[in-house]
Amino acid sequence: MAKKFAEHQGLDLVKTNQDVLTYWQENNIFLRSIAEREGHPQFVFFEGPPSANGHPGIHHVLARSIKDTFNRYKTMRGYQVLRKAGWDTHGLPVELGVEKELGITKKDIDNKSSDKYISTEDYNHKCRENVMKFTAEWRELTERMGYFVDLDHPYITYDNKYIETLWWLLKQLYNKGLLYKGYTIQPYSPAAGTGLSSHELNQPGCYRDVKDTTVTAQFEIVDGKAAWAQHGKPYFVAWTTTLGHCLRMWHSVWGRRLIMWWLKPYNLYDGTPLTLVMAESRLSAYLNPEQEVKEGALGVFDKAKKLCPWRVIERLKGADLEGLHYRQLMPWVKPCEKVDDFAAPFVKAFAQTHPENCFDSVDGREHYVEMASEAFRVILGDYVTTEDGTGIVHIAPTFGADDAKVAKDAHIPALFLINKQGETRPMVDLQGKYYGIDDLDTNFVKVCVDVAAYGHHAGDYVKNSYAPKYNPGGVWDKAASEKDEDLNVVICMELKQQGMAFKIEKHVHSYPHCWRTDKPVLYYPLDSWFIKDTAKKDRMVALNKTINWQPASTGTGRFGNWLENLNDWNLSRSRFWGTPSADLA
Repeated sequence: MAKKFAEHQGLDLVKTNQDVLTYWQENNIFLRSIAEREGHPQFVFFEGPPSANGHPGIHHVLARSIKDTFNRYKTMRGYQVLRKAGWDTHGLPVELGVEKELGITKKDIDNKSSDKYISTEDYNHKCRENVMKFTAEWRELTERMGYFVDLDHPYITYDNKYIETLWWLLKQLYNKGLLYKGYTIQPYSPAAGTGLSSHELNQPGCYRDVKDTTVTAQFEIVDGKAAWAQHGKPYFVAWTTTLGHCLRMWHSVWGRRLIMWWLKPYNLYDGTPLTLVMAESRLSAYLNPEQEVKEGALGVFDKAKKLCPWRVIERLKGADLEGLHYRQLMPWVKPCEKVDDFAAPFVKAFAQTHPENCFDSVDGREHYVEMASEAFRVILGDYVTTEDGTGIVHIAPTFGADDAKVAKDAHIPALFLINKQGETRPMVDLQGKYYGIDDLDTNFVKVCVDVAAYGHHAGDYVKNSYAPKYNPGGVWDKAASEKDEDLNVVICMELKQQGMAFKIEKHVHSYPHCWRTDKPVLYYPLDSWFIKDTAKKDRMVALNKTINWQPASTGTGRFGNWLENLNDWNLSRSRFWGTPSADLA
């Protein structure tokens, strides 16, 4: 039997919309669509929750329209569709909003020495107040657009029931061997005070070209051939773009098959005779090929005339130099390792054979071993190229994920600091500055720290954008921070004065920035909990192929590529206001 529908002579969408909404409300259509299907198969919908500390936007209307279409379709197919709203009350936007309102930064929280001290309890209370600020606006939008969802009984992410549910889920993963604690190098935003996910770094505009001061530094060889020192001290030379926060350089990586040349030139700034090694294909980037001397006297250096004669004295492969040692470029801190049940076998073995190098933290709870003799040496790596630099790559395992793996495989010790709580930390703290000596364990300082050398830069910020000087009132003075010399420049000039810089130049390269603060990120070592996604990768890839993606290219393209290159899921974030992690250990 054909159904009759009302005919309208004039089109008034606003009135039609209001009439339909009134009819739905007066007849309780949403609740009836659920109650009248009691006992039918269920289609359960938990909304991916918005954050109520911000106003809803037109993009929320679009997303919710799509969600509502699926729920109504399932209802018409006879399902009982339970639809629960939610509020995302945690996350960085909430913290940043509160900090802006209070005029504070992360370093002021729970820091009684700060003029803007606020306790963690008071800070979290303020976050809890702010996070539900715009719920009325969200309800109005939800009802006006006819989006069917239960707003009267939402799930809220700060609610203990929700948090305990997450803990229960984590326990199930742990029982299945899919949850573990790891130590990883992660992108970290000192300005925002939190780690960033790979998704956040892939936001449009996060990677941008920056111009940094770079140095090709000289690393003095300590166990080379006597012939290498006849013209002058022998050096490896390596290029770096981030000297300011990579001063912890303690070993170099060489390409196994790269052809390396031993040369007799002069230092390009002071004319000191020296012997150095670099890749054959990189010579022209540093030395004038027309000034090569193949026979007779080498000739003299003349800076004014840009004369730096040089000669090849030996030709060899990168593999021939494996294991050679060099002096630490900036001997401020000696490398050490923690000695415990989780220590690598090479660390335990060294501690056992060198008891004189072992020391305890002041509180006696942690045991360490100083391992400078095992660092500052040449190792090989097949990923070294000659597209730029010298064919020699300096690596910093404390601040690079690939570097950390290479160093661990080669039994290279780490270079870190030990704070007064007995915790291992890199030289740069979470605010983006070098730790102060007073913040460090006194036993560690006695054994591993050159107080005069390190103290010269203790407290310095590695990027001007992090320093309070360039953030008056919490507002970043970008022009002033970019105009003044940063720590990179300062340290490059110091190396030049010490005769340890072979070449200093500006270099444009792509560098990641925090999408919320617009400031550069650091790659920072953090303890984290991980879900072992990779253990289920093959199953997820297979299931993805059974999904009817629209368009199909989404499943085979972006999402499919993400699955194919899946990494374990890092759950941890450095937050004051967030879902607390239970004692998972």
